[in-house]
Amino acid sequence: MELDFLAAHMRNPPPIFRGIFSSLYPVPKTCLILCPDKPQLGNISLFPSVHFSCFSCAALQTIEPNSSSVENPKLQYSFGSKRLIKEVKYGAKERFLILNKKKGVKWYSEMLKDYATKLCLKEGKALHGEIIRSCIETDSHLWVSLINFYSKCGDLVMAGNVFDLIPERDVVSWTALIAGFIAQGYGSKGICLFRDMRGENVRPNEFTLATVLKGCSMCLDLEFGKQLHAEVVKVAGFSDIYVGSALVDLYAKCCELESAVNVFFSMPEQNSVSWNALLNGYVQAGQGEEALRLFSKMSDSEMRFNNYTLSTILKGCASSPNLRAGRVIHSLLVKIGCELDDFTSCSLVDMYNKCGLQDDALKVFLRTKNPDTVAWTAMISGLDQQGQKREAVQLFCLMRHSGLRPNQFTLASLISAAADSVDLICCKSIHACVYKFGFDSEECVSNALIAMYMKFGSAFDGHRVFSSTSNGDIISWNSLLSGFHDNETSYEGPRIFRNLLVEGLRPNMYTFISNLRSCASLLDATLGKQVHAHVVKANLGGNKYVGTALIDMYAKCGHLDDAEVIFYRLSEKDIFTWTVVITGYVQSDQGEKAFRCFNQMQREAIKPNEFTLASCLRGCSGIASLDNGQQLHSLVIKSGQFNDMYVASALIDMYAKCGCINSAESLFKSVESCDTVLWNTIIFAYSQHGLDDKALEAFRTMLSEGTLPDRITFIGVLSACSHLGLVKEGRRHFDSMKVVFGITPSIEHYACMVDILGRAGKFDDMEHFIDDMELAPNALIWETVLGVCKAHGNVELAEKAANILFEIDPTAESSYILLSNIYAIKGRWADVSKVRALMSRQGIKKEPGCSWVKIDNQVHVFLSQDASHPRLNDIHKKLEELASKITAAGYIPNTNYALHNVSDKEKIDNLSHHSERLALAFALMSSNRNSTARIFKNLCICGDCHQFMKLASIVTNREIVIRDINRFHHFSHGMCSCKDYC
Repeated sequence: MELDFLAAHMRNPPPIFRGIFSSLYPVPKTCLILCPDKPQLGNISLFPSVHFSCFSCAALQTIEPNSSSVENPKLQYSFGSKRLIKEVKYGAKERFLILNKKKGVKWYSEMLKDYATKLCLKEGKALHGEIIRSCIETDSHLWVSLINFYSKCGDLVMAGNVFDLIPERDVVSWTALIAGFIAQGYGSKGICLFRDMRGENVRPNEFTLATVLKGCSMCLDLEFGKQLHAEVVKVAGFSDIYVGSALVDLYAKCCELESAVNVFFSMPEQNSVSWNALLNGYVQAGQGEEALRLFSKMSDSEMRFNNYTLSTILKGCASSPNLRAGRVIHSLLVKIGCELDDFTSCSLVDMYNKCGLQDDALKVFLRTKNPDTVAWTAMISGLDQQGQKREAVQLFCLMRHSGLRPNQFTLASLISAAADSVDLICCKSIHACVYKFGFDSEECVSNALIAMYMKFGSAFDGHRVFSSTSNGDIISWNSLLSGFHDNETSYEGPRIFRNLLVEGLRPNMYTFISNLRSCASLLDATLGKQVHAHVVKANLGGNKYVGTALIDMYAKCGHLDDAEVIFYRLSEKDIFTWTVVITGYVQSDQGEKAFRCFNQMQREAIKPNEFTLASCLRGCSGIASLDNGQQLHSLVIKSGQFNDMYVASALIDMYAKCGCINSAESLFKSVESCDTVLWNTIIFAYSQHGLDDKALEAFRTMLSEGTLPDRITFIGVLSACSHLGLVKEGRRHFDSMKVVFGITPSIEHYACMVDILGRAGKFDDMEHFIDDMELAPNALIWETVLGVCKAHGNVELAEKAANILFEIDPTAESSYILLSNIYAIKGRWADVSKVRALMSRQGIKKEPGCSWVKIDNQVHVFLSQDASHPRLNDIHKKLEELASKITAAGYIPNTNYALHNVSDKEKIDNLSHHSERLALAFALMSSNRNSTARIFKNLCICGDCHQFMKLASIVTNREIVIRDINRFHHFSHGMCSCKDYC
């Protein structure tokens, strides 16, 4: 009766009753409701109407069952085999009371464990509140349960607060808090807590040591780990398998593999954890083959391996790469039934991708029942790394259709793929996707975005992303630097590099490579040397990638001696290093050195790639080395690289510049598809060889096939129009550049139009054209004017052009020579003397005319009036014999081309011993009667020698090819391919 009365009045009890009950039990506001599936909290009245003989419980809880428990009135909560609660009734509901104080504490611990497993932080906090209100006497087990609960739910602040309330902290409570911080990724904090524990003279147990060693592995704190190793030995904890495994893991992750092996084989026994730790260490150190050998030992020891072990080995196969071993591991996965496991399928996809078998990787991926984000990311990343950029982007679209949310690594791989495969608009939409999923603050994503914008030349957008990053690391700075290599923005590279140093960041090899590329574009060797000093300071001078960038910088700046020093100091040279130095020689017009370097590369068993071959072919073009070029052609065929556009273009150019226009034409016709560069090459080849009709025909075919011309194309087209005297057509092509193709004419195009008008004798139109030019006339324009004045003998305009050139560049030799020759042709010898005296005062010396011919792989050089050749007498005899036949054929020397004020006899004698005639005589007496005589000359062939060669081709019945400074002249049957345009 008393309890019935109390229950009826407890909702609003008088103050006296509140005082009585508060002394027995503090009344909580919320109570725990036990349901069949999981505990919940509810606000219900505390005291039902109960009937029992003894009211002596210290902890009173009311529990209201859910609907299912109403249907089953006999529902009860048991702990183990003992009944923990007693069933009582209140109307149609059930209530449960905790009857035993000791068992109640244990029950709380179990409930906290359950909440920790399910990460129910809110419910667990409510339960903690119940514990506080109940004034239950908390034991050490319950304290540890609370710390574990908060740690696993990620609330480390509350875990620390609970820890601070423990009256007597033992090793278990310390270990619980340390484990909580380490489990949440705070390895350094865990180590600090361990130091505090030792400061309170609490001795660690095996679990403490294993946990702290895990923290050392996490933050790679090898020094403290070694101190712990000493403590392990001191407390005889080394026999514990978990401590031993943690030590193995620490040394393996810190790349101390020798120590890891020593610990591993010193352990009394090994388990799969210690094996996996050691295997993972070898894989992370890039020693995949050693990991495979260790795995073989593991298999021989009959140790059971799990899918984690096989996944680790697959990573080793991917890094090797070892496809054969990877397939063996794949078969083991099939055997143990883990092939389609999400964890191992990701490793399989990664292994096949890195071994270059994207089809097999895709098969594994498609067989995975429910691929997660990691699996999708592995497949997207693999396609990206193997160059299948568009496929990677398409796969991401499929992933989004499947409803999966990408992570930061998915987006980073996607951005990398998109930067090389789609347009800038699509890339910006991917950037919007990054914002949508909230990954804009992730460093790996931001760095990928910066690099993407830089690849598209959108430096403003890239810099804006960089500026938005709160803590830009060295990768962020390198991504920013990667966009400042072209001529227009290269000056930004050194400035960014300076800011990087001011920020206190340490540049790595990628930083130096990007900055050296900027210096190379700027042609600033002084700045490059300063960067070189930083390279030496960073101890990266021997790095082959940085060394290659240094060689490229010095070579492009014209410091080949410095480039050679770095090249020969490098202990390791790859194909890119060799290609850079070969290209440096070619760009410096040292073709012979380039080919010698190429031969040395082959002797060292380095296979050339398409860039190496293209550079060497350019070198052969520069020195007109047909024999070497033909050897390279055979290598191109052997390596199957003829379909590469750069190689094909270089081959066509080589044959054209060696005088073999027919071979160049045949090669061009054999190319399956042509780009703009190939069309430009053949158009220029035709134009150089006097086949201007074919050049214009090639241009028309190019347009009909849908290939767009560029600025280079129009230089070749306008040159052909000039040679053919096509004024109207030349003007039409010039106007179409801007109107039809959107190409702004450069100074070279204006020079071509000046040449077209001048060669046609339209001097008034030419001068009006120069006056109306959108660009200011420079030296190239006036040199062109001077050239056409020589062809037409226009002395007055020639003097005007020469005077302007003398003001622009007083040291330019060609201006003085052209004006002097114009005076000489007109017989104005006094003016010739004045020009030569002016040259002398300026310290300018005329380059002597020379010609050379290659016979039996040996180059023979001849100067005018040369007397140095060992077979000079034979050459003169052959030349006299040839001259008599040519004179009989109607040759009359034209003394207007003898540019010295001497007697006519001396003029004729000088003409007869011009260098190209000496070279021709030697070629005729030293080569096969049916072969073509190929002669090269450093200056223009004079009109008299041009006539001589035409007649020589008749009397010798041989083709004579002469390449002068402007073009090729093919002499055959008394005709020249230039149509007397000399």
